[in-house]
Amino acid sequence: MEPGTRLPVVIVGGLHADARKETVDRLLRTVPGSVALHHDLAGAAEGRVRRLIRDATGPLSQDSTPLVNDCACCALREDLVPELRRLADGRLTRLAVVELWDSVEPKAMAEVVALHGGDAMELTNVITAVDPALVLPYLSNGDDLAEAGLAAAPTDRRTVGDTWARQLEYAPVLALVDHAGADEEDRALLAQLHPTARRVAAESAELAAAALAGFDVEAAAAAQHPACALLPQEADDAGVTTLVWRRRRPFHPERLYRALEDLCCAAARSRGRFWLADRPDTLLAWDAAGGALCVESAGPWLASLPDAAWEMVPPVRRAAAALDWHPEHGDCCQHLVFTSPGLDRDGLERLLESCLLTDAEYASGRDGWKRLPAAFDALLDPV
Repeated sequence: MEPGTRLPVVIVGGLHADARKETVDRLLRTVPGSVALHHDLAGAAEGRVRRLIRDATGPLSQDSTPLVNDCACCALREDLVPELRRLADGRLTRLAVVELWDSVEPKAMAEVVALHGGDAMELTNVITAVDPALVLPYLSNGDDLAEAGLAAAPTDRRTVGDTWARQLEYAPVLALVDHAGADEEDRALLAQLHPTARRVAAESAELAAAALAGFDVEAAAAAQHPACALLPQEADDAGVTTLVWRRRRPFHPERLYRALEDLCCAAARSRGRFWLADRPDTLLAWDAAGGALCVESAGPWLASLPDAAWEMVPPVRRAAAALDWHPEHGDCCQHLVFTSPGLDRDGLERLLESCLLTDAEYASGRDGWKRLPAAFDALLDPV
């Protein structure tokens, strides 16, 4: 590495462990002077995290580091940056490949590298390794990570499905390890879940170029934020359908709450933003995979903020709101996207429509809306 240049760092993650290892191996073979760092969290229950550093010829070093605050991911963060700095200072490494452990999500690690890289290192991309035949089975898996032996901490309550969805949708590059079991439905599902991703074959020369293409941490975070997420568009291919459902009228909280189970099981993946009549100022995030739904507050709608507060809002969010501004409701809206093989589009639309305020309920105005049953208090305001 030339003096004065920063060490390129690419993150490779994903629950498809065999595909991930194959992707990392390919980078090590095709980029001379590349080194891979991997923190194995399988022994986290015993209080240790194992670090392996290797190149194309095999292991260079192995060591272990203790847990930090009983959190394996915290230990990874604490150990990763010093190791990357050591490689950067040695000036012999042309590319550092950070191979994440199965359930580690790339967003947190990307932000750590970007924040602490300084003049020593540069995050050049984030890649999720994918076996297309496994996309649906993993996405539909509602098991807790702990049940699968993949929890990153004793308090880890994530599921396989929602973890895989975030790994898949955050990365701008998907490295495909396409085995014989994959079919057109698998490929259509992958394309609809993350239509903006650059999809490259793991065995192709394109992979190395993608690893060095550049990465914008702030743009990646904005693309996942509920207020301005780049959600998929309408699609229908090879038996896979994506329904984009947009309305302005708020949901009736009690009717929506009763429909939650049917809605979150209606598609392999659904996400977006929505609003409830009894909480008209709150932007709510919808995130469902594997039959499990997460509903949480994502802060206020911009329409509820005084003009002076808009200066504190990131420009990307202001721009997204301006593009979709309604003269009466501002940026308040229902924007939900459902993607699945065999999606019952008509039935799903009928169910969603039935959860909106009726004409009479809508006519009562905000004062009337706030007197509706507060069905979501247990989800949004836990004791």
